[in-house]
Amino acid sequence: MANIRKGDLVQVISGPSQARGGDRGKQGRVKEVLVERNRVIVEGVNFVTKHTRVGQTQRGTKTGGLETFESPIHISNVALVDPKTKKPTRVGFRVEKNAEGKNVRVRFSKSSGEDL
Repeated sequence: MANIRKGDLVQVISGPSQARGGDRGKQGRVKEVLVERNRVIVEGVNFVTKHTRVGQTQRGTKTGGLETFESPIHISNVALVDPKTKKPTRVGFRVEKNAEGKNVRVRFSKSSGEDL
């Protein structure tokens, strides 16, 4: 079971601060988790600019130019945000029984003990 999943609220904990033009301290939702590369794509974090060649579509509209989009960031550089305190926290797992009596692993916040 992964610590960080799609849809989780995370905060960037490393890199240059926002005062120096970086993303440290920014919070955002995880759009995608790239498991094989150990990276996540977070909304509003790590924007990059890509130049694409100008062309035309069938209807004659121009395409191309400058595109900005979120680039993947390493999973170790983000921390899950505690829903209670809104601060980054570590993730723990505990085994509980659900309504049918099956054992289920549940993620919880190490700082507040609240389920995630």
